[in-house]
Amino acid sequence: MSNKTRTALTAGLLAVALGLGATATASAGTPRSVSGKPSDDITRIADFYGAYIDAVTDEDSGNLGTALRGHYLTADFQQELAAWEDTEHADGVLRAQNVPLAWKVTDHGSTANRTEAVVTLTWSKDTTTKLVVDMARDSRRIDHIGEQGTAAR
Repeated sequence: MSNKTRTALTAGLLAVALGLGATATASAGTPRSVSGKPSDDITRIADFYGAYIDAVTDEDSGNLGTALRGHYLTADFQQELAAWEDTEHADGVLRAQNVPLAWKVTDHGSTANRTEAVVTLTWSKDTTTKLVVDMARDSRRIDHIGEQGTAAR
């Protein structure tokens, strides 16, 4: 028996003995990493969406979601969002009544005053929604979420 075969057999027996089975093999590989900078507006938008989706998923009676809105959204936009939600009967940040399975934030350009990002929300294998999110660079707060950016309105 070769060393390679012996190593594979030993690893397989150890995995079965530990109850890991095939999942140990499937999860092996390079560790994932996520990075960002507090000074980067795209990171800030991604941080907001990640934390907000976690808060809504965890269903904390709205306390954390409300606090996150207060921290990341301008006061005027919070009022605009509340009016939209009353009319549409949906979550204005997600533009939906349910919670996405995944999200991705992509830089969509900046000016001296604004940063724009596209947030892609994944609802199922074949269904996504794209939202344009605008952030004022001076306040570093989100002041628009919609199908188009503020420049297109």
